[in-house]
Amino acid sequence: MNGTIRFPHLGITLEHVIRSVHVGGIEIACYGIVLAAAMVTGLLLAMKVAEKTGQNPEDYFDLGIIAIIVSVICARIYYVVFSWDYYREHLSEIWNIRQGGLAIYGGVIGGVLTVWLFCRVRKLRFCTVLDTAVPGLVWGQVVGRWGNFFNREAFGGYTDGLLAMQLPVSDVRAHEITEQMREHLQVIDGVEYIQVHPTFLYESLWNIGVLLILLLVIFRVKKRFQGMTVLMYFLLYGAGRFWIEGLRTDQLLLPGTRIAVSQVLSAVLAAGALVLLAAGWIRERNTKT
Repeated sequence: MNGTIRFPHLGITLEHVIRSVHVGGIEIACYGIVLAAAMVTGLLLAMKVAEKTGQNPEDYFDLGIIAIIVSVICARIYYVVFSWDYYREHLSEIWNIRQGGLAIYGGVIGGVLTVWLFCRVRKLRFCTVLDTAVPGLVWGQVVGRWGNFFNREAFGGYTDGLLAMQLPVSDVRAHEITEQMREHLQVIDGVEYIQVHPTFLYESLWNIGVLLILLLVIFRVKKRFQGMTVLMYFLLYGAGRFWIEGLRTDQLLLPGTRIAVSQVLSAVLAAGALVLLAAGWIRERNTKT
């Protein structure tokens, strides 16, 4: 492995970017470290939002521990299901997530189901809990995407834009290198590089914007209804993910088609959220009059 990652138009060259660290003879993937940091900091943010909005942070700690476990399992199941052509021939790799392979929408689905069951047991309001927890989810996505950076994955096709990223051919999966990338291979100091969209970075930056908007809604918008924050998340994240997913070369496809399942789900969630937001605003306006 070469280990170099370059952003040529920004004048940034990162050498010896590692994939893992060794602690006491045990190899720990950077991907896992980043995901752990994303989950812990996301949980802490959700607890802080709960405290600031007059709720019990301990409820969110308990929920977070359960939701993290369920979400990781569901994220992996989602990824494996839509990559079954590969995994049916490699059954032993199904639960090996060290090299990546977690689909965020699978995690979101698992998380929402966990919240619903938790609220039933604790007698909490489902929409209120979702509204409070979703900033933590978004922050987890902001941080978690950097696991893809260390794994040299979740990148897009060839680009010569400002944020273009160069990766050594030897450091990426061969099947993710498109013909267009090969046509624009660059040799630098004897090393072949592909030049691609850093879609993990796009999504991380997009989610920072989503998070800021959600926090403004929670703490600055006085006339809001229950579920409004989580609907804003589905609308904003869905719109951004629809665009970003179209750039990626590692899309999960609907079986028997060339249609990216995450683009379909993003479009459905964004459109559905927009309709529900409009209905909520109309209902609130009619209630006030």
